[in-house]
Amino acid sequence: MRERIKRIAIAMNVVLLLAVFFVDQERWLRRLDALLFDANMRQAATHLPKDIVVVAIDNDSLAELGRFPWDRAVYAPFLDMLNQPDGKPKAIAFDILFNDASDPDSDRAFAEALSSSDNVILPVIGVTEGDVFGKREARPDKWLAVDRLDAPLPMFAEHAKLANINRVVSPDGVIRQTWLKLATPDGQVVPSLAYEAARMAGADLSRYDGMTDPAGLFESGSAVAKNTLTIDYHLNTEDVTTVSFSRVLNGEIDPTVFKDAVVLVGFTATGLSDASGQDSGATPIEKKMQLVYVHANIVNQLLNGSSVSYPPAWTLLLGELLLFAAFAILPWRLKNVISILAFLAVAGALLYGQMELYRASALQIRVADAILAITLAYLTNVSLKSYLESAQKQFVTRQFGRYISPDLVRQIVARDIDIKLGGDAKQITVLFLDIRGFTPLSEKLTPPELVDTLNTMFNMITETTLRHRGTIDKFIGDAAMILFNAPLDVEEHERLAVRTAYEIQQGMVDIRERIRERYGCEVNVGIGIHAGQAVVGNIGSYLRVDYTAIGDNVNIAARIESQTKPGQIMVSEAVFERTRKNFRYDDGEDRLFKGKSQPIRVYTLLGPASAD
Repeated sequence: MRERIKRIAIAMNVVLLLAVFFVDQERWLRRLDALLFDANMRQAATHLPKDIVVVAIDNDSLAELGRFPWDRAVYAPFLDMLNQPDGKPKAIAFDILFNDASDPDSDRAFAEALSSSDNVILPVIGVTEGDVFGKREARPDKWLAVDRLDAPLPMFAEHAKLANINRVVSPDGVIRQTWLKLATPDGQVVPSLAYEAARMAGADLSRYDGMTDPAGLFESGSAVAKNTLTIDYHLNTEDVTTVSFSRVLNGEIDPTVFKDAVVLVGFTATGLSDASGQDSGATPIEKKMQLVYVHANIVNQLLNGSSVSYPPAWTLLLGELLLFAAFAILPWRLKNVISILAFLAVAGALLYGQMELYRASALQIRVADAILAITLAYLTNVSLKSYLESAQKQFVTRQFGRYISPDLVRQIVARDIDIKLGGDAKQITVLFLDIRGFTPLSEKLTPPELVDTLNTMFNMITETTLRHRGTIDKFIGDAAMILFNAPLDVEEHERLAVRTAYEIQQGMVDIRERIRERYGCEVNVGIGIHAGQAVVGNIGSYLRVDYTAIGDNVNIAARIESQTKPGQIMVSEAVFERTRKNFRYDDGEDRLFKGKSQPIRVYTLLGPASAD
C-alpha cells in the first residue's frame, strides 16, 4: 500500500510542478507580487528630494485667479518670476496641456515668454489607435510606439522642449511604472516629462536607456508590461517642497527656492485634472497621490540614479524547483508538527527576506510563485501522508487488531512500519497449543455449548497473548498458533512466549474445573515453543491474504507441541538457552521428530524462577 501511495505522490508532484509553471503567468500571482512590491516600497527609507519643487495649482490659486483654465497671459509673468537671475531653475516642466488655441493676445504673450526661456518643458500625449504591441516590436528603439502626438500649439512648441506624459497603469489601477520614451511612425522619439526634466538638470541617464522589467512583475498581458521603468517611489507628498502658483505669481516666494531646481507645475486643487482626465492616481506609497508628485518621484529617481533591479529569471526558476522538491520530501521525513513549522518558517523567510533585500539594495524578488510552489507541495504531500497513515492504521487494525495488543498496533502506526505484502525472514518465537480432550467434549455438548466453551478458552488465550505482546496468528479448530517478535520487534520475545504459555496453563485451571463439574470431561492444553528464523508476512493468493509465518522452524514448533502431554509445556533448546535464567526446566531429552533426520533436544517447563 505504501509503495502505491508513494507512486501516486510522485505522479501528483510532477503534475503539481507543471501546474506551478502553468499558472506562473496568472494575473492573481502577479497581483500578489505587486502587493508585496508595494509593501516593500512603503517600508523603504525616504530619500530627500534632490532640488525638486512642485508649483501647485491649488485651491488658493483658484480662489485668487478664478476658474481654470486661466487666461494664458498669466503664464508670462509666472515664468518671469521663476526665471529670475538669482533663482533660475534648471527645468520648468508643465503637466498642463496647451494644445488648443485660446485668446490670441494671451497665446502670443505666453509664446513670447517661452521664447525668452530656455528651460521650459511642455507636455505631449502619444495617441495609439492600433496594435501597440505589434507597432512597438516592429521598431528597433523598443520604446512605446504611438500613431500620433497630441502636442502643444506650434507657437508654443517651437520655443520649448516637448515631453510625453503618457502613464502606465497596472491592471489593479496602481501606477508602478513609466515609459521613459515613446516613438512616432516617422521615427521621432519623445522622452517622458520626468526624463527630460532630469536630463536638463544634468543627470546621466544612459543607464536607463533600454531598461526593462525582466521579471514581468506587473505583467498585464499587453504591450505596457515590458520596456518600462519601475518607479522607485521614495517621496510622499509631504516630502516634496510645494508652493502655491498664486504665491509665485505674486512674488511671495524667495527666488532662491527655485535655483538650479526642477520645477514641476501641476494640479493639486480638488476637482482639477490633467489631460487624462485624472487629478490623482494610486501608487505603492499613497492610495491617492496627485499626479504631479508621481512626476516628482520619477525625477527624484533619475537624479539619484536609482532603479529597481531583478534577479535573473533562471535563479528564480531554480529556487522554485529546489523549494518545491524540499517540501515534496519534508512531509514524509518529518513529523507533521515539525513539517508545518518548517513550512511556516520558510514562507516567512521568503516574505521577510525579499523585503530586506529590497530595503538594502532595491532588489525585488518575485516570491509569489515560490510560495505557491511550497504551499501546493506541502499541502499535497502532507495530505497524502495523512491519508497513508490513516489507511495504514486501518489496515493494521483490520489485519492485526484482534490478534495483537493495542500497544503494538499504535507502535506500528507511530513508527510508520510498512506491513507490506509478501514475506521477510525474521527471528521469531512460535508457540503452538492444542486443546486435549476436545473430541469427547464435543460429543457431549450441543453446538452452542461447544462454541461457548471454546470461545471461553480462546478469550483467555487471546487476552494472555496480547498482554505479553504476542500475535495470534490463527485458531485452527481446537488449536492455536501464536507469534512473538512479529510484526513488531519485541525484546526478549522467547521469555514472553514462555511466560504466555505458563499463564495460559494457569488460566486453564479454573476453566478445566468448570468444564469437569458441568460436563464431566477433562480438558487440558499442550504447548510447544520454538525460536528461529522464519518467513513472516502477508502470505496467500490475490483473493485472500493472511499475516502468518512459514518455514522449518514453524514446523518444529508444531512437532514439539504434537508430542506434549496434556497440561505440559515443552520448549526447544533455542528457547531454553534464552530463558533458563527466568524459568525452571527439567534436564531435557533428545527427540526425533517426523520429517527431521537429526534429533532435537527439548525441555519441559517446570515453572518460573523466583526472579520472573
